[in-house]
Amino acid sequence: MTTEELAGAPDRTLADATRITDLLIDVQTRVNGQIEAALAALLPEVRQRLGVASAPATDLAGLVDARITGLSVVVTPAAVASVVPLSEASVATTRAARRSATAVLDGTDDRVVVIAGPCSIHDPAAAVEYAGFLARMRERHGADLEILMRTYTEKPRTEVDWKGFAYDPYLDGSSRISVGLVATRMLMSRITELGVPVAAEPLNALTPQYVDGLVTYNGVGARNVTDQTARERVSGFSSVVGFKNSPEGSIDAAIQAIMAARAPHQFLGVDAHGVSAQLSTTGNATGHVILRGDKSGPNYSAAHIAVTTQKLAARGLPEVVVVDASHGNSQKDHRRQPGVVRDLAAQIAGGERAIRGVMVESNLVAGRQDLDQRHPERLAYGCSVTDACVDLDTTEEMLAELAAAVRARRELAGRS
Repeated sequence: MTTEELAGAPDRTLADATRITDLLIDVQTRVNGQIEAALAALLPEVRQRLGVASAPATDLAGLVDARITGLSVVVTPAAVASVVPLSEASVATTRAARRSATAVLDGTDDRVVVIAGPCSIHDPAAAVEYAGFLARMRERHGADLEILMRTYTEKPRTEVDWKGFAYDPYLDGSSRISVGLVATRMLMSRITELGVPVAAEPLNALTPQYVDGLVTYNGVGARNVTDQTARERVSGFSSVVGFKNSPEGSIDAAIQAIMAARAPHQFLGVDAHGVSAQLSTTGNATGHVILRGDKSGPNYSAAHIAVTTQKLAARGLPEVVVVDASHGNSQKDHRRQPGVVRDLAAQIAGGERAIRGVMVESNLVAGRQDLDQRHPERLAYGCSVTDACVDLDTTEEMLAELAAAVRARRELAGRS
């Protein structure tokens, strides 16, 4: 299909994902039955060889699964990949973007990476329309910017709220996670087929495998940056990875995460069939700090950039920074994002080389809206259900400003 056909085709993501899920759940249920039968046949011999006597069943009521109310079969990454394969166009997009983003971060490419998109994805049709907009922006600004789409389908919550498209794709509390995982892979495939690379923020060890080969950039959020298991996981990621400063503003926490992720690790995980496995990693050298501000205020100024690069240099790390124009840096007011970008653009135009990337929360429509899970059909099209975003016109202006800043920095370097 052409770019126009992909962007304009009627959206059937959830309907198709549900059909796929129903078929795969049936297969997985049968597979699980075969596994249980095989274990029942093989384990008695193992117990006999070990001299473990058969013991009467012990009453574990109140000790095991005391707060578990349900257990459902879930689709596996391998099964999903077998029925939602990646196209050559999708693979080419991710391969080229990972190479480009890495080159920008290591300084061999003088452009700036821009990660723009909704705070969270909740409507596949709106997400594809937004991707069409970014495809046009990539064509316009490709010489100066490497633009990725923020395609976040998992949302960290401070307390309790909607956890994201991957967990509740119907937005109604039904929590059909398997459908969400299949739909996420389908959506990322469609976006990358448009030639737009995607960025994500995985929250656990399992979800990245469902989109394996699709994600160019993975961020580790402020709430997870001190999590040892998160650091271990990204040490084995094939994508570029970034670490946000903690909610309290700690840059050191992000730097410690970079150091941990650069090292090889051995840890417990699962394979593509959902089976427990010991994973061994090489370490990921693409890790860098993402400045996102904190509760006390922004941290994107030239002074903040200087302090951060000094901390990185002290640990022998590349002086590389990506700045999130939203969150603490905009003090949770989307209307302040253009001011943040304007300041960053001025720093870049003035010759600052440490700023290698900028993040922007952007959607088809400005602002945000509340999600009523009893009536998700009442949502306005193209408007965020989590953090407020800027609109397309504002995004277009910010991208143009960053592109001009890169050209100015390039010209300045040419004169020196």
